[in-house]
Amino acid sequence: MNDFLLIFRRDAGFDAQLTPEQMQAITKPWQDWMGGLAAQNKLANSGARLAIDGKIVKPGNVITNGPYVEVKEAVGGFIIIRAASLEEAAELSKNCPILSTGGNVEVRQIVPMQ
Repeated sequence: MNDFLLIFRRDAGFDAQLTPEQMQAITKPWQDWMGGLAAQNKLANSGARLAIDGKIVKPGNVITNGPYVEVKEAVGGFIIIRAASLEEAAELSKNCPILSTGGNVEVRQIVPMQ
């Protein structure tokens, strides 16, 4: 088995537009999907949601605010799953709830450091 990072992207500021009731309604499908991955022993790390604001560190010790407001799509969170191949990891991602709200999932194999 290999580990794969699933990176969840959607429109920047999507969460800020939701009411508490809407946020609660979209949480249940995430719990169900991730619970299903865990039941299959495919969930290696439960990941996390990411805050809207952040900092960008650039060469020369330059630190700026980010992500930038003109960016349409932002990383909203991630998890790590276990799968036999990139194809299997992508198949497991097809039921991700972010897809039903206009987002997407980037699937990347984690290569251990030698």
